[in-house]
Amino acid sequence: MAKPRLDNTPDNGDHESSSAPDHATSGEPGKDDWRSSYRDVMAIGEFRAIWLAHALSMIGTNLLNIATTILVFQVTGSALAAGVTLALTFLPPIISPLIAGLADLFPRRRMMIICDLARAAVIVLIGIPGMPIWAIWLLLFCSVLPSIPFSAARAAMMAEIIQGERYVASTAIIQLTSQLGMLAGLVAGGVIVAHVGPNITVMSTGILFVLSAAVVLIGVRARPAPRGEKEERPGFLAMTRDGAKLVFGDPRLRTLALLAWLAGLYMIPYGLANPMAAEIGAGAAAAGFIMAGSSIGAFLGGFVLTRLIPPPTRMRLLGPLAVLTSVPLLLWLFDPPLWLMVTALALCGVAGSYQFVANAAFVLCVPQEGRGLAFGLVASGLQAAQGVGILLAGFFAEFFGTGVVIVSAGVLGVGFAALLAIPWSRLSGETIARMDATERP
Repeated sequence: MAKPRLDNTPDNGDHESSSAPDHATSGEPGKDDWRSSYRDVMAIGEFRAIWLAHALSMIGTNLLNIATTILVFQVTGSALAAGVTLALTFLPPIISPLIAGLADLFPRRRMMIICDLARAAVIVLIGIPGMPIWAIWLLLFCSVLPSIPFSAARAAMMAEIIQGERYVASTAIIQLTSQLGMLAGLVAGGVIVAHVGPNITVMSTGILFVLSAAVVLIGVRARPAPRGEKEERPGFLAMTRDGAKLVFGDPRLRTLALLAWLAGLYMIPYGLANPMAAEIGAGAAAAGFIMAGSSIGAFLGGFVLTRLIPPPTRMRLLGPLAVLTSVPLLLWLFDPPLWLMVTALALCGVAGSYQFVANAAFVLCVPQEGRGLAFGLVASGLQAAQGVGILLAGFFAEFFGTGVVIVSAGVLGVGFAALLAIPWSRLSGETIARMDATERP
């Protein structure tokens, strides 16, 4: 596949421009109306369906994560085994470039439905009593795989339905929902497991993914595959190669991708929550607060960034915010108490909300025919970076303690972010012009 030109707008594709609903682009929000109202976006029926499906999937994913971790811990009594279980939820995206391109080969609505139903089927198997630990790990790994083409298809389809600054508002809603879904899933999971046990909780989680598939089936209309049903479909390795060329061959996409992958450093405290709590003599409740800190901050920061900051300003803020995201980790030089840990991680989340804008900018800068694969490639790299970061952090924490590891992650995060912020100060202007172009009918 020849490398697509990146100056195409999302409306230029032969298949997708004709399928975008008129109300998605009507009433062009001029530069004086940059606050694309969340209410305006939620008024679009297809987006409401995609949003609800995403919310159900996020709650289901976090219910599954906490219930499976408790299940493994109850069976083995091993904190290490429970940690491996959590890390496995981050690692499947390492191989996801082989499947992310499915969102560009098949109709995206159909792909989302199939992925949800596949996850539901695998999740039911995880909860079967007496399942050996190795089988639980294998099935958990497999249960994450369908989320990769699901997310790629969802992001690409949203760009068909909503364009321009409204797309930024729509992705902000999706990201905010992800943070709330994470909190709801973790809190509800602990309560449900306490009442009905982990096996039933895991198996019942599959219902949420069936509901998600039903919402997409009913609320999103069918569209043809982006490449066309009769076009010759390249192999997975060819798609992966072309996707990498597309992302890393363009300075804007490459910088946005690397900015996203910085999460592999500043999310390390999430994976060290339990040993951090143990080192200060606290228990599981403290670990929960530590894990929730960044999500609370990201929710607040994302709302402010997407609702109160004008689009050109927030685009230029990506670099500085990326640098600031890892700065609070340096507080671990002073052995902070629990309240300061949670506060510092919340500040990380506030600054880390730059990911909301970077996500939207990335998708809008990718040509429609490669959007699913490019998004899947970067999203999978983000997950893989966090999974590998958690595993390495756990390994080094055994020898040096959590404080040294977190401070080291902070230093690396600030350094790498600064290196990316320098070219982004120039590239941000081009990206703003690109997103302004999508506002024109």
